[in-house]
Amino acid sequence: MLNIVIFGAPGSGKGTQSDLIKERYNLTHISTGDVLREEMKNETELGKTAKEYIEKGQLVPDDLICDMLDKVLGRLPEDTKGVIFDGFPRTIPQAEALEGILRKRGWDVSILLDLQVEEDELVKRLIERGKSSGRADDNEETIKSRLKVYHTQTAPLAEHYQKKGKHVAIKGTGTVEDIFHRITEAVDTI
Repeated sequence: MLNIVIFGAPGSGKGTQSDLIKERYNLTHISTGDVLREEMKNETELGKTAKEYIEKGQLVPDDLICDMLDKVLGRLPEDTKGVIFDGFPRTIPQAEALEGILRKRGWDVSILLDLQVEEDELVKRLIERGKSSGRADDNEETIKSRLKVYHTQTAPLAEHYQKKGKHVAIKGTGTVEDIFHRITEAVDTI
C-alpha cells in the first residue's frame, strides 16, 4: 500500500502533481479541499460549517476533517493500491489522527512530498487560479491569510515527518514535468 501525503503551501501545485501521481501509480486521490467544496455545494451540515472557516482563510477543525476522511477511506474498494492525501494533514494533531485512521486499517504513511515554492510565486499562482477557476478563496486578502496560517500552523508538520524519516523536499518550481520527475525519483525509492 503506497500512501503519499502531498504537502506545500496553497498554490504550490499539490492538485496538479496529485493528478499525475494518481495516474502513474494507480492511486486514489483524496483532496480534502475538493471533498469540502462538494459538501459546501451540497449544503450539508459539514459543508455549511466548513464554509464559515474557509471563507475566512482558516482551517476547518480537526474533528470535522478526520470524521470526513475516515468515511471517505471506508468507502474505498478493497483492491485500492494506495492513497494520495492532498491538503491533509495540515497540523501535527491531524497527522497523528491520520496515523490512527490508517493504523486501524493496517496502513501507514509511506512518504510526505513537500512542494517548496517561494511566497511571491505562490501569490502569483493563486491570483491566476482565482481568475480562471472563480474560487472565492483565491483573492489577495484571503491568500495572505491562508499563507500566514500555513506558516504558523502547517509548516511544522514537515519536521514531524522528518523525524519519522518520511519527509522529502521537492523543488516546486519549473515546468510541471520537471517537478513531476523530481517526485517520481523520490517515490520510486520507497
